[in-house]
Amino acid sequence: MKVVFEETKGLTGVPMRYCPGCGHGIAHRLVAEVIEELGVRERSVGVVPVGCSVFLDEYINCDGIQGPHGRGPAIATGIKRSKPNVIVFSYQGDGDLASIGMAETIHAAARSENITIIFINNAIYGMTGGQMAPTTLVGMRSTTCPAGRSIEVNGYPFKMCELLATLPGASYLARTSLDKAANVIKTKKAIEKAFKTQIQGKGFSMVEILSPCPTDWGMTPRAAIDRLKDEMIPYFPLGVYRDWEKEEKERAKAREEDKVEA
Repeated sequence: MKVVFEETKGLTGVPMRYCPGCGHGIAHRLVAEVIEELGVRERSVGVVPVGCSVFLDEYINCDGIQGPHGRGPAIATGIKRSKPNVIVFSYQGDGDLASIGMAETIHAAARSENITIIFINNAIYGMTGGQMAPTTLVGMRSTTCPAGRSIEVNGYPFKMCELLATLPGASYLARTSLDKAANVIKTKKAIEKAFKTQIQGKGFSMVEILSPCPTDWGMTPRAAIDRLKDEMIPYFPLGVYRDWEKEEKERAKAREEDKVEA
């Protein structure tokens, strides 16, 4: 019988303890599959700061290091600069990456550090109590904005792919979602491209993954998936925001056209 799917060696086999309907388990599996299929698992290091993502080093079968809240990109930078042959990824939530870690994220991209970030955007602080995050949607309730996020009081949610796309150092940026099987497949392809960007030495890469958080959203898993589709994707459009390979081809084409005109 032909084997069409089997458990990846990229996972440790430790049962995951995430809440029912949480997207972290799916994202973990995709990262684990990619580093195994690319043949880089044994030289990969995962950086896990504070939040639900802190459990990742229990589940993904590679070396890992835990860091202070928001400092994932800085730690990943240190590892990569001291050990260039190591494949480094920082796995972060929205509060971690876009709030306390905003400076680290932006400056790592500006310097085009050759690291990969897996950014889980569930629009709320998960482990720490369901507070409003930088990506919490307008009108969305949390423990720190029980009446819903207000533009007048709290401002607009950050769109991290769009923000980082303004920096020349950002080589690959993509936003995907875990709302349905087709988008899970696209998420894996984006993660693979991000790791290939690092393997080829092309600089900073990040995949932003829209993910449900039924517990802190106060929803059933099914209702949380509906929120992804109906509320989060319209505000955070899916797609590729920077692609070094596509941009290189466009520049080469433009040079050829200039030669013809000359």
